[in-house]
Parts: sequence; structure tokens; C-alpha cells
Amino acid sequence: MMETFEVKSNGRVQFLDITSRVRDTISASGVQDGLAIVFVPHTTAGVTINEAADPSVAQDIQEKLGKLVPHSDSYRHAEGNSDAHIKASIVGSSVTIIIADGKPVLGTWQGVFFCEFDGPRSRKVFVRIVAA
Repeated sequence: MMETFEVKSNGRVQFLDITSRVRDTISASGVQDGLAIVFVPHTTAGVTINEAADPSVAQDIQEKLGKLVPHSDSYRHAEGNSDAHIKASIVGSSVTIIIADGKPVLGTWQGVFFCEFDGPRSRKVFVRIVAA
């Protein structure tokens, strides 16, 4: 089973918590044990798992990525979004989540985040559910 949903960012760089969407997809699949693969098909966006309880964690990650890979630098790519491509490569385009008893296996504080690096935009997220 695969589901696609849309996320809309309202800033150039933004982390959006999509944990509930992933949980809903897993629940709707009826799969009790297996894997959920969350994939973002964009070269200037990514997906990660990290702390969702304290929003300052996502802000810290965004700020640190901004310092490591500044928006303006001596990039060769002419579109003005080279930093977004680099940040997306650092973060990655997919995560795999174990499903047990029909639920995602996530740590107490963990959440799934869509990471926008070249917004605001409407983007797609694919969730593939694989039964064990």
C-alpha cells in the first residue's frame, strides 16, 4: 500500500511535523507488523526523525544547517537555491519506520518531520507500507 499526501510550507526553511499523517496512513493500511517508508521526491526538501516535544530542537537544527550551509555563498548553481540542495542531501530524502502492533515504533519524544529548504511550496510525501 502507498499513500501520497501534500504538505505546504509557508517559509523558505521550515520543519513540518507529519507524524500524525504517517500514523494515520499506517492505521488505514491495516498492517500490524512491517515497515513504513516515508519518501520525499524533491531535491530541495527532506525528511527526518527527531524530537517533536520541544519545537526548539527543530529550530536549532534549522539554524545550525543555516550556519553550515548559508543561503548566499560562492555556489555555481545559478538558481539561487544551492544551499537547499545541499541541506536536502545532508538530511536525506527518506526514513524507514518499524510497524509493530499496527503502530509506528518511535521513541517517546520522536516525530517525523518534513524539511523544507526552498519554500514556500506545496510538496508531496509518499508513505509506502510493507507488511512483514
